[in-house]
Amino acid sequence: MPVHGTHNAVQDDRNEKIQIYVNGELFPRNEAKISVFDSGYLVGDGIWEALRLHDGVLVFLDEHLNRLWQAAATIGMDMKMTREELTDKLWQTLQANDMHDGVHVRFMVTRGTKKTPSQDPRLVLTGPNLVIIPEYKQASPDSRNRGVTLFTSTIRRGSPDYLDPRLNCHSKLHEVMALVQAIEAGADEALMLDIHGFVSTCNATNFFMVKDGEVWTSTGQYCMNGITRGKIIKASNENGIPCYQKNFSLFDVYGADEAFVTGTFGGLTPVVKIDGRVIGDGKVGAMMEKLSALYEAEVHKAVLAEKEAKHV
Repeated sequence: MPVHGTHNAVQDDRNEKIQIYVNGELFPRNEAKISVFDSGYLVGDGIWEALRLHDGVLVFLDEHLNRLWQAAATIGMDMKMTREELTDKLWQTLQANDMHDGVHVRFMVTRGTKKTPSQDPRLVLTGPNLVIIPEYKQASPDSRNRGVTLFTSTIRRGSPDYLDPRLNCHSKLHEVMALVQAIEAGADEALMLDIHGFVSTCNATNFFMVKDGEVWTSTGQYCMNGITRGKIIKASNENGIPCYQKNFSLFDVYGADEAFVTGTFGGLTPVVKIDGRVIGDGKVGAMMEKLSALYEAEVHKAVLAEKEAKHV
């Protein structure tokens, strides 16, 4: 059965020939490897970001680098490189692949290669391992046209005192477990609640609902620190759309006029059904259409600003 969800991508055969960056070297896709002693592989000790290359510009790069460096500080990892050096490596990889547009770039930094399997960071023998995977990836129109269905998982978004949900780390097992529950229930992806039972986020995207012309999303205390989420909140505030970061429950969600999720890859994707209940009329809503256009305008503005800066 074909996979349906917010990360559906249009098939692109060019990806079979991409070069992947691993610690300063470029390898063909089927030859790119990392050590079995890598700390990310052993204990999920790593952080990552993903962004899009649009019309020759890495969109919202500064925001993504800010989040990456905040994550590194949170887990006590010395990046051993500057933001400028990492940016140069990203462009080196893209240029080696002659990529200019319609590209999704995932870059992962782990603490390094260990002497032996262990949690102990003092057993790292190397500096951080850096992997950069650029792929030609366009979100499938099918996801936006059909929308996605969600199932509320029993796996909760954790409290910030043991694994802050804003940390973009390799330790994603609880989100995978939530998604497994959703798939087994016949849904596309999982909706997750916070420790108090309020709606938090999805397993891989941020959740929004619309009611009586208002846009609601969670407080941000127990959800992913989404770049796209932030852009939607900003665009709403700047364009007179009431947008509230607040606590709300499934009681509110089931009676929503619209719902949608946000993420770097898919942008905005409509949610048509949650826990078997049709949301609104089960189609793309007018508010999501408006916000999607405002988000694309933010992307366009960022591209123009970057191009103008390069010409200065």
